[in-house]
Amino acid sequence: MNAFLYLLTVLIWGTTWIAIKFQLGAVPAPVSIAYRFWLAAAVLLIVLNLLRKPLWPPRAAWRYLLAQGLALFCCNFLCFYYASQWVPSGLVAVVFSTAPILNALNGRLFLGRAIKSQVVAGALLGLSGIALLFLPQMQGHWNDSGMLAGLALALLGTLCFSTGNLLSSRMQALGLTPWMTNSWAMLIGASILTCGSLVLGMPFTFEPTPRYVGSLLYLAIPGSVIAFTAYLLLVGRIGPDRAAYSTVLFPIVALTVSTVFEGYHWSAAAFGGLALVLAGNLLAFMPGLRWPLNKPALE
Repeated sequence: MNAFLYLLTVLIWGTTWIAIKFQLGAVPAPVSIAYRFWLAAAVLLIVLNLLRKPLWPPRAAWRYLLAQGLALFCCNFLCFYYASQWVPSGLVAVVFSTAPILNALNGRLFLGRAIKSQVVAGALLGLSGIALLFLPQMQGHWNDSGMLAGLALALLGTLCFSTGNLLSSRMQALGLTPWMTNSWAMLIGASILTCGSLVLGMPFTFEPTPRYVGSLLYLAIPGSVIAFTAYLLLVGRIGPDRAAYSTVLFPIVALTVSTVFEGYHWSAAAFGGLALVLAGNLLAFMPGLRWPLNKPALE
């Protein structure tokens, strides 16, 4: 089940980056994100009702839901949607790959969780591969203020994502399922985005094109309902640091899609980076290594 949830998350989220790119246009980014999570939350609540699952979270969970809605389903996506205006979608996914390190550090700082050296070593190896994928694309762009602003926003969005991970882990420890918590946190995030857009005078327009509607449906249902639930279930099963390591594989899928839609060019460094990412992923998930020291001799 862990492998299934992991692969499902990688395949869906690895392709959502280009769908976010397709959302950029006549509709303001906060309005598009609000549409996405109003729709996703409605689908989740219908599913919960059909399955006759509990709909109302306990009072103790509301502070976590409010924080998760703000961090994970509002600020996180604002950062990534705006970052995608300046940075190719595959490179935004590359920055998102820092999530395992942020999850491990935040888990240590705020939850007192030990940082497993094997997970950190795997993440660092993977991030070295990410650097090989990333640096060639920055050649000639280090003085590009738009590119640098996009990268900063992507990093801030990843920090918000990490915060949402820890909040979900905390609520699952209280016995709440991601099906329920995602529904309400998405509603909260969509409400904040809607109110903020109204205050700022943003038009609630809609782009009735196959490109916009198709990407919105893909982001709302597979990208939000299915992938977020699968990912946060994985957080509860194996912990936020190891679950977040799936984000290190996103750039492989995202860059492959970017090759088709955005003309990304693979280089020798990029293929070397891909090899390091796969090696780091294997290291992070293989069973703990134990050396047979002081093992008694066989008789």
